[in-house]
Amino acid sequence: MTDHSKIVVFGGTGLVGSAILRKLVEKGYKNILATYHRSPITDHRSLITFIQIDLTNQQSVADFFKTHRPEYVFLAAAKVGGIWANNVYRADFIYQNLQIQNNVIHQSYLNEVKKLLFLGSTCIYPKNCPQPIKEEYLLTGELEYTNEPYAIAKIAGIKMCESFNLQYGTNFISVMPTNLYGENDNFDLEKSHVLPALIRKIHLGKCLEENNWNEIRRDLNKRPIEGVDGNAPKDEILRILDKYGIKITESDQLSVISDHFSAHYSPITDHRSQLTDHSSPITDNSSPITIEVWGTGKPKREFLWSDDMADACVFIMENVDFKDVISDQLSVNSKQLTTHSSPLTDHSSLFTVYRSQITEIRNTHINIGTGKDISIKDLAYLIKDIIGFRGGFYFNTSKPDGTMRKVTDVSKLHSLGWRHSIELKEGIERVYRWYLK
Repeated sequence: MTDHSKIVVFGGTGLVGSAILRKLVEKGYKNILATYHRSPITDHRSLITFIQIDLTNQQSVADFFKTHRPEYVFLAAAKVGGIWANNVYRADFIYQNLQIQNNVIHQSYLNEVKKLLFLGSTCIYPKNCPQPIKEEYLLTGELEYTNEPYAIAKIAGIKMCESFNLQYGTNFISVMPTNLYGENDNFDLEKSHVLPALIRKIHLGKCLEENNWNEIRRDLNKRPIEGVDGNAPKDEILRILDKYGIKITESDQLSVISDHFSAHYSPITDHRSQLTDHSSPITDNSSPITIEVWGTGKPKREFLWSDDMADACVFIMENVDFKDVISDQLSVNSKQLTTHSSPLTDHSSLFTVYRSQITEIRNTHINIGTGKDISIKDLAYLIKDIIGFRGGFYFNTSKPDGTMRKVTDVSKLHSLGWRHSIELKEGIERVYRWYLK
């Protein structure tokens, strides 16, 4: 890619796409397009051309490619959500993700895109596969039921990229990031993943501890919960918070609702100070607030800062080709592939090598992660310490745990020359500062 290569980021307003856009701008790329579904982001509007499009519509995607003729494609668009959303909206998750992938990948082939990067998820791996998870464990066992439709769609995307490469000589690479968090994350308590959900719930719990109704109303005005915004009566706000696991002990309900409560506790006027000022008028022992966490708290998860993920994606787009990913599966190395009788600039001779050897090419995707994990319980207490919440947690064991451990083996990524730089504590501090803006 050169500074003036035409680059498109499909799904440019989400957690993944917006991070890739920031990284591209930071690295000096000047010809960037980004698609959005509902509304564009405001960052770097003078440097990025935002285009609204329904990526599930085949004709709309075909028209986009015909008009704009992108050279490099980041496919970051997807319908995503947490355990509850994946389990309830199963048809939506498999249908919409398959449609998006089929349309974009096929049009990239038809329009001779030089390179495509498809982003999936580590939920593609079997529920009980060995840990840490290597790329070769794909399709070796049963998937986790709660996100099976989403996982199957993403596996189809991997196989589609792999198959187009092998049949047509394209240069489409699939990457599977671990659990991501960062700016522009989804903090919708009905649909968000565990880390952003905990940040928001613990933040609102701290606001209740401090009787900071100005911040509670600001939060709900920005992100209403089931239509309940900051203009709702206090009892309605408390009801919806309780439904989503931000609970007040019954003996304290009336005092929290009462207008006279503020005479005893002074609200924080500048919520941004909460990152450094953890003082609270309610001690650990007297806090009436409890945050519900789904499951036992024992499952362990790996988390990657979204800007690290974006850095890895741009690194791969700039430095790694499909031939580099599969060279160990062929009886020739990367140097021999490069010096094959036909140059591999368009990957045309890769197809010849593949067919001449009649070999099986599998597991061509690349894990992106840290290789480190943390239990949900420890994650909750880490976020609690960062935010300064004084209350407790209730681990609701009637709710599903999901896979008990999921941490990626990132040796393939390390061998290609990339490692993460932001550790979890620093990342949570960064995203909480962003959330408070």
